[in-house]
Amino acid sequence: NYMKIIRYAFLALICTSFCSVLLAQDSTLIGVPLKWDIQKCIEYAKQHNIQINSLRLSQKISEQESLLSQASRLPDLSASASQNFTHINSDNNGAVNGGSGRSSFGASGSYGVSSSVTLYNGNYINNDIKQKRLQLQAANLDVIQQENDITLQITQAYLNILLSKESIVALQNVIQTSQAQYDNGKILYNAGSIAKNALVQLEATLATDQYNLVIAQNQLRQNTLTLKQILELPSDYNFQIQQQQNIQVPQEVTNLQTVQDSAVHNRPEVKIGENAVQQADLQLKQSYTGSAPTITGGASLNSGYSDGQNSKYVNQLNNNFYQQIGITVGIPIFNNRATKTNVEKSKIEIDQSKLALKSTKLVLSQEVEQAYISLTNAQAQYKAAQVQFSANEENYRIANEQLKLGAVNMVDFLVQKNLFIQAQQAMIQAKYSVILNHGIYEFYMGRAITL
Repeated sequence: NYMKIIRYAFLALICTSFCSVLLAQDSTLIGVPLKWDIQKCIEYAKQHNIQINSLRLSQKISEQESLLSQASRLPDLSASASQNFTHINSDNNGAVNGGSGRSSFGASGSYGVSSSVTLYNGNYINNDIKQKRLQLQAANLDVIQQENDITLQITQAYLNILLSKESIVALQNVIQTSQAQYDNGKILYNAGSIAKNALVQLEATLATDQYNLVIAQNQLRQNTLTLKQILELPSDYNFQIQQQQNIQVPQEVTNLQTVQDSAVHNRPEVKIGENAVQQADLQLKQSYTGSAPTITGGASLNSGYSDGQNSKYVNQLNNNFYQQIGITVGIPIFNNRATKTNVEKSKIEIDQSKLALKSTKLVLSQEVEQAYISLTNAQAQYKAAQVQFSANEENYRIANEQLKLGAVNMVDFLVQKNLFIQAQQAMIQAKYSVILNHGIYEFYMGRAITL
């Protein structure tokens, strides 16, 4: 029985510790995938990125301002009530004495309901509603633009991880070959076929390859950290990307003019510029209202009572009840040139917004052209790197066979091996350069980035 109690207590302790660990986990990681592909990274960032969510909150503020602007068409309504109490000291003749004579108390009250509505103000309200809707559209476009920016950041960081992984695999294969060469060199050295310095060179080459592998592994960790920080994941989270199989290098390239036209018509930065021009035009129309008359309609219901009356409270409210309706017209005559200044400033802002839009379109077209050139250059480099790698791979294979037979000079062999490693790394880098630049170029067309 004593042993059973100890066993149950031990199990309870384990369960308690396990539950504590579960409760201590960051609630923000609930539903987070164990392995990340690029689509999951992009979708997660769009939902959880702090800057994107901050822009979404600004979007909600713009939405409330738009609703408030629309409500300005409606009449307002307010109610008021006041209650007063009066204390009077007076002499026998009724004059106020301040201390002697009779003391009396009185009460009075007034109640009212009033409403007003703007009937005409130079179309200011309608223009303000349109402007607030444009501001809401601009807030939506800000979110989309930030999502585009984070998408490109994630794409580059993700591909850097894949590049590092593939480089590591290639270096591991080189190390296996170097290890076999060193082992074979020891056999040849023991048989007297090669000199001591040749064996030492093979050993040094193996150490160099292992050192290069360590550098590549460190680079992988750094690239992984970069993507993890872009995703704003906790530092203690074990971030791992999903293994990618048979990544295809894209071959086709969309016509440059087609991509430029698509970008100029569909990219959010252009739409933001067009939105700014429309807002500036509405601001000009609102500036003109400074010299327009304002017509306001109003109505009110009022009543009251006083103790000084002989009538009863309810009768007084009925007798004193009155209704009022009227129209107020305000005509600005002179406002120290404020309206004219606002009009001229609004015209200048229209010109500025048009120039900004023109600059945005020009810069965007230049960015697309640069992306096109980068892509075509990357494709040409990749083709050349493939040819170079094939030639150096064959030369290295021949040199390796000759080394086994002791029929090659060690210096010539190491030169060929270094050429092979350099060609291999160059081809891997060129491959991912094509994938990255193709993704960026097609992204200007509004196409999703896929691998």
